[in-house]
Amino acid sequence: MFDRWYAQTLRRKLKRPFVHILFGARQTGKSTLVGSLLPADTLRVDLSDPAVRARHAADPGEFARICRAIPAVSAAPPVVFVDEAQTVPSLFDAVQHLYDSEKTRWRFVLCGSSARKLRTTGANLLPGRCFLHRLFPLILAEQPPPGPLPRAESPLPLAWPGATGPAKPFPKWPLETRLAHGALPGVVAADAEDRPDILRAFTTVHLEEELRRETQIRDYGVFLRFLRFAALESGQILNYSAVSQEAGATAHTVKGYYQMLEDMFVGFHVPAFSGSPRKNVLSTSRFYFFDLGVRHAAAGLAPSTDMILGNPGPLFEQWVGIELWKRLQYLGNGQLTYLRTRDGAEIDFVIEQQGQLTPVEVKWTEHPGPSDARHLRRFIREHRDQVTAGYIVCRCPTPQLIEDRVLALPWQCL
Repeated sequence: MFDRWYAQTLRRKLKRPFVHILFGARQTGKSTLVGSLLPADTLRVDLSDPAVRARHAADPGEFARICRAIPAVSAAPPVVFVDEAQTVPSLFDAVQHLYDSEKTRWRFVLCGSSARKLRTTGANLLPGRCFLHRLFPLILAEQPPPGPLPRAESPLPLAWPGATGPAKPFPKWPLETRLAHGALPGVVAADAEDRPDILRAFTTVHLEEELRRETQIRDYGVFLRFLRFAALESGQILNYSAVSQEAGATAHTVKGYYQMLEDMFVGFHVPAFSGSPRKNVLSTSRFYFFDLGVRHAAAGLAPSTDMILGNPGPLFEQWVGIELWKRLQYLGNGQLTYLRTRDGAEIDFVIEQQGQLTPVEVKWTEHPGPSDARHLRRFIREHRDQVTAGYIVCRCPTPQLIEDRVLALPWQCL
């Protein structure tokens, strides 16, 4: 098994006497990670099995009876692991009842790949009783770049817990392969010839079948047109009117579709930066698919190096944004925003943490220069008391100080 950044944190927190809920999209490795951390005698309830799911949905009391039948152990509480828990929302009520009756009698761990049914049914998310965890596709620390790394300061450092790096890292890919195939653990670990099929299956089974099962989509053809266009527009400023025209749906319906993707953890919004003194700043958010490989599959594109090199800049920008967003989610501290004015001035990403701002520009170039820093220069001048440094993430071989407080950073050092 390959090492995951969140493993040590999750191992430590699982010892705490709370219910633990782990959310994340399908194929992010939730079941594999949790399974590696739990004892061998864990009671496992797999609700992805239709027969098991139907049985518990028909008889909500069965779960409590099964748990109460487990012999009590004084040394350590027995662990109950429920996979795809969101498919039977009433199970959360049963967990709360059991936990409230005897807080140290069991240790419950619930995994879910969607929050939609829980949100729309008003399901009990165990307030005050649970630790909420998230798992994402691989970050750069889990799949280090090939070759030695030059020493550099990251705009958003995320140290490996308790060590200098993973003992068993995922296969090391060059940048073009990362942009083509994304960072789902199963895709990264697969043979090259199998990766496109895995990504197509993810789109067909997860994005299409799961959404059809969990939602009330009336015209599925409209949704599929929306999905393709939303994937093609990933990383762009949201334009509900344009998307609705392309999909043949109302703007209200399109907004609901975007919410579905967010509920399924396969997309996220990056809001506009609101702290600018400029008057002509755009305020509409951007929407990103959570993984480039999934984005390509949803858009109907065959991932390849040739496809990437045809227009690499926007995909590289998305990759950097997704990486920064995942790190901020793990850190639980800060927000990722972007800045764009109506006259075209733009900062690709602004990291906001505890009153400090870190502007980040993304350039495909191998030879960054002062012209690449012009928007950073103005941003730093406008927020001089909040900015320590600005960054140009690019393909230069070594870090370069472009000018005062502006550092060009190789993507490997991000």
